[in-house]
Amino acid sequence: MKKGIVGKKIGMTQVFTEDGRLLPVTVIQAGPCPVVQKKTIEKDGYEAIQVGFDTYAENRAEKLVNKPMKGHFAKANVAPCRKLRELRLEDCSAYNVGDEVKVDVFAAGDRVDITGTSKGHGFTGAIQRWNQHTGPMAHGSKYHRGVGSLSANSTPSRVFKNKHMSGHYGVDRVTTLNLSVVRVDAERNLLLVRGAVPGPNGGTLVIRDSVKA
Repeated sequence: MKKGIVGKKIGMTQVFTEDGRLLPVTVIQAGPCPVVQKKTIEKDGYEAIQVGFDTYAENRAEKLVNKPMKGHFAKANVAPCRKLRELRLEDCSAYNVGDEVKVDVFAAGDRVDITGTSKGHGFTGAIQRWNQHTGPMAHGSKYHRGVGSLSANSTPSRVFKNKHMSGHYGVDRVTTLNLSVVRVDAERNLLLVRGAVPGPNGGTLVIRDSVKA
């Protein structure tokens, strides 16, 4: 990874390009992210930087941050943050503890991969969870939204693993690949990305340069 940043999904809107096209975009509040810790090959076995996001207000930090985490942030001389994430960059030597990663590391036209936690849908049936087809919706059918056939009778006399069935749907780690950056607002720490990104409004996102670019 050449560059990355942590952000929060604000919501979706639309913008016009210079040639008059209308693009759907997701607005992301990206950074600023202070560097809280540096991981090194000598000490940790790999190179990475640990960055924080969404700084606590001072009175909230007193109530919500425990002593070990207060010490961790105090060692870096950084205000306590709600989120901590590691970024494995190609060149971590360019950053020192206390530096800030800002949204201007990206520019319009860049390709990015965005990782977040998908929306939770609770316990759902196979039709919503796996996009299966319904049964006949006529009155005599009596089988409208069932899971369908589960297995053969005497052979194999069991349900195969990975059979699509009802269950918990959502709250998964999801990465959307190769999205394009439409606009960067460095003054307000906003990143406008074309298309949709995982998760609800307010969800935490990790933005990295695309592996496909």
